[in-house]
Amino acid sequence: MVLRPFDESGVERDTQGVKRYVDLPDSVVAMLRASVDRDPDGEAVVEVDGSRLTYRQLWDAATRVAGGMREAGVVRGDRVAIRLGNGVDWVLGFLGTLMAGGVAVPVNTRFTDDEARYVIEDSGSRIVLAPGHPLPEAQPFVEDGLRREDLAAIFYTSGTTGFPKGAMTSHENFLTNVENARRVVGLPRVDPTLRNLISVPLFHVTGCNSQLLPTLQCGAAAVIMPTFEVGRFLRVIAEERIAIVTTVPAIFWLAISQEQFAGTDVSGVRYATYGGAPIAPDLVQAIKRSFPAARVGNGFGLSETSSISTFLPHEYADTHADSVGFPAPVVDLDLADVDPETGVGELLIRGAQVVQGYWNKPEAAAQTFTGGWLHSGDLARIDGDGFTYIVDRAKDMINRGGENVYCVEVENALAAAPGVFEVAVVGVPDEMMGEKVGAVVVPQPGADFDVAQFLAFARTRLADYKVPQYVDVRSAALPRNPGGKVLKPALRKGTEWGSPLR
Repeated sequence: MVLRPFDESGVERDTQGVKRYVDLPDSVVAMLRASVDRDPDGEAVVEVDGSRLTYRQLWDAATRVAGGMREAGVVRGDRVAIRLGNGVDWVLGFLGTLMAGGVAVPVNTRFTDDEARYVIEDSGSRIVLAPGHPLPEAQPFVEDGLRREDLAAIFYTSGTTGFPKGAMTSHENFLTNVENARRVVGLPRVDPTLRNLISVPLFHVTGCNSQLLPTLQCGAAAVIMPTFEVGRFLRVIAEERIAIVTTVPAIFWLAISQEQFAGTDVSGVRYATYGGAPIAPDLVQAIKRSFPAARVGNGFGLSETSSISTFLPHEYADTHADSVGFPAPVVDLDLADVDPETGVGELLIRGAQVVQGYWNKPEAAAQTFTGGWLHSGDLARIDGDGFTYIVDRAKDMINRGGENVYCVEVENALAAAPGVFEVAVVGVPDEMMGEKVGAVVVPQPGADFDVAQFLAFARTRLADYKVPQYVDVRSAALPRNPGGKVLKPALRKGTEWGSPLR
C-alpha cells in the first residue's frame, strides 16, 4: 500500500492533470500583505548582529525600494539582479523587486566576475543591486494587478553545457512551494512565535523559497546569518530561541561535533530539517539525540521545482534514512526508462511548483520540460510503499556539501589552463562534505606543469567551491569508451588521490 503522510485537502487537478492548491494568495506580495495586516508589530526579519524589522517596517521599507526601482526605470517584467549577501538588504531588494512588478534575479555571491556577468547579461537585468551601494528608495509603490502566473524570479542553476540556466519561477511556483513546505514539515498556518534560522544562502531556492517565504507567510521571524561560522551558528540558536533549523547534513555534523555544543541551549528547536546531500543513518540518530524536542526530516528538490518536491517525515527518518521520502501534496512522480532488474529510472516530476522553463534557452527547456513533466536528470527508484530513493546523478554532478558542481562546467574552465592537454573532473568521497572536487590532468607533452599555477588559474575562472581540492597528474591518456567519452567510473575507482590540496 502506498503511504500518503501529508495533508492533501484543497488540492485539485487542472485540465492538463496538474495538481494545484485551490486557495492561494494572488501573489507573493499579497501573501506578505496578509501577514502585515495580521500582526504589523511582530518581528519579521532579523539580521544577526545587525538590524531588525517588524512586519510594518518590512512592508514600508520594501515599498520605498520598489518606488526607487520605478524611479530608476524598472517597469513590469523588468529583471533586477540581486548580487547582495545574506541580510536585510537582500530581503528588501527581493521584495521590492516584486512590489515594483519586476523579476528578481538572485546572483550567487560566490561567482567570479565573469560568471556573475553572464547571469546579469543573459537575464537582461535593468539594474543590479550590488554590495557597497545603497538600495534605491523613493515614494512607496506597489504594482497593482499581480497574478499568480506572472514571472517573479529567475534562479540560475549550473548547467552541463558550462553555462548556467535560469529557472523561470512564477508567483504561483513560489506560493505552491510555501504551502508544500508548510504541509510536509508540519508547520502551523500562522505562528508568530516561530523563529527560523537561515544560515544557507538566500540566492539558493532552499534559503529563499523554503525558508524565507514560508516564514513570512506564517507571520514568524526570519533570523538571517550574513555568513556562516559554526560558533556563531550555535550562539544564535540559543540567543534567538530558534525553532527551525534547516541546513545540509555536513553543517549538522559540524555543529554537533563542537565542544561548545554540549553547553548550547537547543531546547527551543522544534524542527531540524536537512537536505541537499546524502545523509548517514548514524547522523540522523545523532541529530535526533542532539535536538530532542525537534521533528527531523529530509527534503529533496531542484531549482526547477522551486525547491521541495519530496520530504521524508520524522516518523520514517530512522528507518528510511537513505530515502528522500514522499511527494508533496501537489506533486506527481514517475520514472522514465526504467531498468527492469533494478527498478531504477530517471525521475520525472509534475506539479504546480515546477517552473515555467529556462530563460533564453528554449532548446534546453524543450529537453527538460517534456509532455507536462520535468525530466530531473536524477536516477531514482520508488518502492511499493511510495518511498523515493535517489540512487545516482545522470548528469555527472558532484554534490559538495549541498553545493551542486557540474563536471563539464569545471572541465570547460580547466581545459583552458596553461599546459593542460586533457582534463576530467569527478567527485572524491569525503566524510564531512559528501564529495569534493577532483581533477585528473594530462599535461601537454613536454609542458612544465605546475599544480599551484593550475589551481591559481582555476580560481580566476570558477567559484571557490568548484575549484578542485584533489589533482592527479598523469602521463597516460584518459580512459575512454569507443565513442570517445571519458570513462568516469574508471577514474573514480582507479585514482589514488592522496591528501586534499586546500
